[in-house]
Amino acid sequence: MFYIFHGDDTHTQKETLDDLLNRLGDRAMLELNTTRFTGTVSMGRLRHACDSIPFLAKRRVVIVENGLSQNDSRAFVDKLVDYLPHLPEFTRLIFLESQPLRSNHRLLTFAEKQKNGFVRAFVRPEGHALERWVQQRVEDQGGKIEPHAVHVLVSSVGNDLAQLALEIEKLVLYTMDRGSITAEDVAMLCPHVAEASIFDLVDALGVRDGKTAATLLQTKLNEGADPFYLFAMIVRQFRLLIQVKELAGDGLRPPAIAGSLKMHSYVASKIYQQSQHFTLPQLEQVYAHLLRTDVGVKTGQADMVTSLSLLVAGLAS
Repeated sequence: MFYIFHGDDTHTQKETLDDLLNRLGDRAMLELNTTRFTGTVSMGRLRHACDSIPFLAKRRVVIVENGLSQNDSRAFVDKLVDYLPHLPEFTRLIFLESQPLRSNHRLLTFAEKQKNGFVRAFVRPEGHALERWVQQRVEDQGGKIEPHAVHVLVSSVGNDLAQLALEIEKLVLYTMDRGSITAEDVAMLCPHVAEASIFDLVDALGVRDGKTAATLLQTKLNEGADPFYLFAMIVRQFRLLIQVKELAGDGLRPPAIAGSLKMHSYVASKIYQQSQHFTLPQLEQVYAHLLRTDVGVKTGQADMVTSLSLLVAGLAS
């Protein structure tokens, strides 16, 4: 009758919540009998919502998002512990926490001992577990995917399960009539793969590996990539490198940088690693050179393909 879902895998958490709500009856009527709270909520308001008799339905649902992490006071938890065993039978109280609660949190240990309580931790998969998640997700949607395609997709998107789910849905629909999803399908349909190629290109430039950088650039051009798009991605990448380098200089680590720049933690970590290959003055010089390249192309003094080749050769040296 009361649930605690906690952990950073908010995608699976929301899917589990949706499945639970579907099993509680007609969703339209259930929505009329659903109360949602975000963050801190007083015990009085919470009890009032839970004790209210449902209207033309068998169930009342009360959802509290991040209420336990934002109100961890002993007084609030004590009141919850006293109230939860007396929760009305028609009410389903659901706590959603976007980060894991500490293992010795009093409400977790209490819920695990109660007949009317349920606890589940949601943790984003990593490594082989993440690849198995992708494989299973594709199969659940009636598709097939080659192992190399799984690796390319995971390497490009990371463990953002919501984004992976969107990409998988797109790939399954595209390949439904012709067999397994290939790495080439992933490269063509998923913009994150193009972004990952830019990561690799900047990595090669960062360690002054001109041969690899030139090969990566030529590969993208041979695949039909728009040279103006490639240039825009390189500009974006070095702009992010400057921002991350400045924040790192202030003592911030990737998790804090991700929050400050409102980017995914996986991307922040990758850019942080790349920034170690450059000093801030070097990055500012590169950005100035990118500006000159942009002006030169737009004023007809050079073409973009040649400019990109010269840019890669210049940065690598």
